[in-house]
Amino acid sequence: MTTDDTTPQSAEAGEELARVHYLRPEGQDMPAVSDAEVVEGELISDEEYRYRTSQKAQAIARYKGYAHDAVVVGRAVKTVATHQHTKTAGKAVISAGLTTVQGVESWGKRAWDASTMGVYRRQIKAAEASGDREALADWTERREQAVERRHKRMLDLPGLAWGTAKVLVGSLAGCVALVLLVGLFVQFSGTGAFIDVVTGVLSAIRWVFTAIAIAWTPFLMALPAFVLLAAYREGRKRGQAPAWLATAREADADMAIDETTIAKALEALRIPQISAYLKQGLPLQFLTPARIDGRGTHAVIRLPAGVTAEKIARRRADFATGLHRLAKEVWPTTGAEAGILDVWVADKGALAEGAGEYPLLSEGAVDVFKGVPFGKTLRGTPLLAPLMERNTITGGMPGQGKSSAARVLMAGAALDPTAELRIYVPDANFDFEAFKPRCSRYIMGAEDERIAEILADLTDLHAEVQRRGELLIRYEIPSVTRELASKNVGLHPLFVLLEEAHVAIQHPKYGGEIAKLLVDIVRLGRKRGIHVLVSTQAPTKDSMPRDVTRNCSNGIAFAVGDHVANDALLGQGAYAAGHRATELIPGTDKGTAVVKGFTGERSDIVQVYFLDVAKDHDQITPIIERALRLIEERGAVPGADRPVPEIETRDLLEDLDAVLGKQPVNAADVPALLAQYAPDWTPYQGLSGKALRELLAAEHGIKVPSTGNRYPVDPVTVREVLTSRATADLDEDETT
Repeated sequence: MTTDDTTPQSAEAGEELARVHYLRPEGQDMPAVSDAEVVEGELISDEEYRYRTSQKAQAIARYKGYAHDAVVVGRAVKTVATHQHTKTAGKAVISAGLTTVQGVESWGKRAWDASTMGVYRRQIKAAEASGDREALADWTERREQAVERRHKRMLDLPGLAWGTAKVLVGSLAGCVALVLLVGLFVQFSGTGAFIDVVTGVLSAIRWVFTAIAIAWTPFLMALPAFVLLAAYREGRKRGQAPAWLATAREADADMAIDETTIAKALEALRIPQISAYLKQGLPLQFLTPARIDGRGTHAVIRLPAGVTAEKIARRRADFATGLHRLAKEVWPTTGAEAGILDVWVADKGALAEGAGEYPLLSEGAVDVFKGVPFGKTLRGTPLLAPLMERNTITGGMPGQGKSSAARVLMAGAALDPTAELRIYVPDANFDFEAFKPRCSRYIMGAEDERIAEILADLTDLHAEVQRRGELLIRYEIPSVTRELASKNVGLHPLFVLLEEAHVAIQHPKYGGEIAKLLVDIVRLGRKRGIHVLVSTQAPTKDSMPRDVTRNCSNGIAFAVGDHVANDALLGQGAYAAGHRATELIPGTDKGTAVVKGFTGERSDIVQVYFLDVAKDHDQITPIIERALRLIEERGAVPGADRPVPEIETRDLLEDLDAVLGKQPVNAADVPALLAQYAPDWTPYQGLSGKALRELLAAEHGIKVPSTGNRYPVDPVTVREVLTSRATADLDEDETT
């Protein structure tokens, strides 16, 4: 597009002229003024218009005179300045030089600090500024002790020098005496002359000095290069070149993590209290200086007043960028106090492989009394999950790894030939289908019939808990031991997994009884060799009984949405104490969990092993096959010989017909009659009058009327429904 200036003339004399800019396609004639679109305009006088026109013509003339030269020079400069290799080499040279200077500067600062107790002075100043009297007294005492030690070393210097001189003189005298003795021995033994020995020794000394002289020259010549290299390395550790000097090759270079880089990353967050603190020239207080810890660096920092470690943790991604790390490579957590930041920074790329391959994938067995392989801590230490005399709860957002963690635990248990496995999955998924041959009980499905089977199995397990209690009394032991577990006396380890536990617990018909059984089993089964593992997405008070979460010694928390779920998995008060799975980022930290009860620490951050169940990469089936081969040496799968419990069913209307007489009975009194009539039928044990009315209305169409707020259950109505149902069944049979 090009612009044109046109000046339409007015028909009337004395009228001002308008200078209007039009837009027209390049190569096309100007449209008529009346048809053109006005983009910009201003009113000017005729004299002003002529002046501007003349100035424009002069400018064009001047431009034509130097335009060609300007273009040529501009191109030449552009060629030199934008050549990629030239720019990269230039930046690299300047960056290396600046880094070396920073290294020398760092040496100077460290020497000055060492001579003036700079570290102690800064920490004392920081403690004074923050009002921390305890830290002030501590650092003041440290400074006094350092001064005393230095003074003592200075007093010891003359004695050290005199002692060194005596050692040297004594060594020299000893060597001379040794040479004399050897020479005299040679002289008197007739094997040679005394002078030959002395000459030989002197020749050896001359050879040594000659070798030193020859090596000294190249050493002195190379010394400056070594000094520069050392200064460059020091600068890489302590300094940072400006961003504009970074080259493409340095983009992925690792940054040394130390107190300086951590302080700069915190400063880059632009938190007002930190910025104001550092502007005063005060250093951050490193309670634990940055030091190598496994696959990364660990440090503990006391933050300035008004800044909590939680605030840093919430900005984990921003903090990570200041350290040139991915978000999942930086782990800021709350330390002993709210204002103490405990941070661990992984070496670049160290966490990319996750926990690595499951160690028992192709060979090996397990003793569940010693624990099962679970994963690796961020520091790279393999971690065993303790199982015996424990219960475990695992949870988190969907897709973060809770089911995978349950597979890892159950796979480890399967490799102990003395262990019995029971798996209940009240959902339509095949995550645990490969375990079926190894299980004494396996139930999968969300239908009412499957939930009823889970209830029946848990009822049988509850009876097993009581039976094992009697065995402990018989053997006079407080808990199951490895020795008894191996003797086939009925005290073998028993591992029960309830996957998607909230589905079973919240079932409208059987959920209440399942919850009660779970509470009793986790309370009593622990010492009797029974380990319960519950897995859930939403460990709330409605989906998971609190007495279950309280009795789970092991907690595995993947990324969760709030502090309620966090504390349900990791224990009451975990969030407030800084043990937070809420700081895990969904997707980014997939497969990483905060766990409790695995070590002596209050919590650990763990990358969990992954065992695939996909058809094209099934890793569970080979483990189960190996487990079955281990069992063949002992006999059948533990617990498989026990009969499957029958699912008891009762008809509510028939039971009402049996307990009701001829007169209506208040709904509140009926549940007691039912519980007395069928004492072993658990749904009647916790039934209330209101629940009974709702059950009659929902499943049998019997609405109990409100008569004086007593809600009488009329036996006539119940028997009429029974009669009509029997008649309908008879008609159906005749039709068939």
